[in-house]
Amino acid sequence: MQCLELRDLFTVAQFIKARCDHGLKAGPTKDKNYVFFEVEILDPKNKAQLCYLDKVEPNATIAEIKTLLHRIYPKFYPSRQALKLHPEGKALKDDDVLEDLPVGTTATMFFHDLGPQLGWTMVFLAECLGPLFIYLLFYCRIPYIYSHEYEYTRSPFKVVKLACWCHSLHYIKRIGETIFIHRFSDGTLPLRTIMLLCLYYWGFAAWQAYYINHPLYTPPTYGRLQIYCALAMFLVCEIGNLSVHLILNRISCNGSRPTEIPYPTNNPFTWLFFFVSCPNYTYEVGSWLSFTVMTQCVPVGVFTFLGFVQMTIWARTKHKTYTQEVKGYPELRTAIIPLFL
Repeated sequence: MQCLELRDLFTVAQFIKARCDHGLKAGPTKDKNYVFFEVEILDPKNKAQLCYLDKVEPNATIAEIKTLLHRIYPKFYPSRQALKLHPEGKALKDDDVLEDLPVGTTATMFFHDLGPQLGWTMVFLAECLGPLFIYLLFYCRIPYIYSHEYEYTRSPFKVVKLACWCHSLHYIKRIGETIFIHRFSDGTLPLRTIMLLCLYYWGFAAWQAYYINHPLYTPPTYGRLQIYCALAMFLVCEIGNLSVHLILNRISCNGSRPTEIPYPTNNPFTWLFFFVSCPNYTYEVGSWLSFTVMTQCVPVGVFTFLGFVQMTIWARTKHKTYTQEVKGYPELRTAIIPLFL
């Protein structure tokens, strides 16, 4: 009888333990010391309170806070928002965690409206369609560009026709890559920034086309040798740029950050990966440098130089990301110019 009671007690103890384990698995319970955050979002101009978020998880990201704000103000979708800890400070990144920020349990943030946004696909298409269309207008010498007697005429120089083909090929290739090859993150750009980019690309296209297709344009100094050598180099760079983009399309990424090392393949146009981290920029600069030599046109040279400066900045940034975040990254590689830069 005594043994039976002990057995019953043991069974009851097992039952209680099982119920407790089941309860722990069924749903998480907050620790007594668990601290929620309170987030106050203000207008930076008049310090008026836009919203007050109570009981925010300490591991919440800025992206999640933007989502909560979007529910209150549907007009301000997350990509249109910028949240800062100080009115004139730097915008917080979407992956910043609330508890890692230099704030107390009551965090004050300032909201900035970035304006209407467009995705990167639309940005690239806008950048490429404009120059393609504008250059052809000058090539066809439509009215009100040059003198009346030159309307709808063609230049007698073959280099002008080749320049039109090369310019069109470059932007048609970029449009095709944007639609079928490039992988874009969910990032966006403000509409006003896109307008400035379009003004830059479209303006330079018009400037180049005006002089290359001008009735008084003269061929390059060294004639056919200069033209066809530059043309050959232009085609090599365009094929190389496309080959590199095909490789970059296949590597795994975390958003816009690469998680593996891009390596060259049997395609010789990809062998530049042995020496630089961003051969697509190297080939892009090479294309425009070749176009400059082929046309011997100052506006093209200015555009090439400015493009080289900007692409060098991008390449150095990406090279730094590779070396810091990808283990075993080849030490021989430089950013954009082999063994130099």
